[in-house]
Amino acid sequence: MIELTDENFSVTVENANIPVLVDFFAEWCNPCSVLSPILEKLSEDFKGKIIFAKANLDKASLAAQKLAIEQIPTVIFFKKGKAISGFVGVRPEPIIKEWLEGLLKEENNSEEETIKKIIKEYTDYAAENNFHLNPDNEIVKRIIKGLLENEKKYGKRICPCRRIVGNPEEDKLKICPCYWHKEEIEKNGHCLCNLFVK
Repeated sequence: MIELTDENFSVTVENANIPVLVDFFAEWCNPCSVLSPILEKLSEDFKGKIIFAKANLDKASLAAQKLAIEQIPTVIFFKKGKAISGFVGVRPEPIIKEWLEGLLKEENNSEEETIKKIIKEYTDYAAENNFHLNPDNEIVKRIIKGLLENEKKYGKRICPCRRIVGNPEEDKLKICPCYWHKEEIEKNGHCLCNLFVK
């Protein structure tokens, strides 16, 4: 489990590309010492899906103050830097596990919904322009996930197959559907990343 302090709290929670679960505790708190091994065990079950962290109130007092932590242990689930859910006190391992699985399922469902929406948007766009979306659904999903990652990083759905140079004027040509896609489809039968085909 990562140890958080006022110095690294914001950076860790806001920059994580997966959800972060933070356990606010104190050394002298008995319920905290009961909860801690439960969370340690769950951190193994959710490895790669959730970052587990703990914040000692003595070392993360400003973060605790900002989040209005009044009782400990308090556990907060963060997604993209925002507190989404949480609980106060000790809960049994199966209850916490079920709660976390529910939160992850919600997250996956919302990503799936976003992908479906984008597929519809690009299917319509392709039809209007007399070409097609790649019939291989796996390729399409992979490209769209890359576009969404770039949107998180750069604020725009920049084609994952193009190099980002940091020049806004140049990079905006790479926003999907990119500046060159029609010419590439005409010439090669598909655009560079293979999202659109003839």
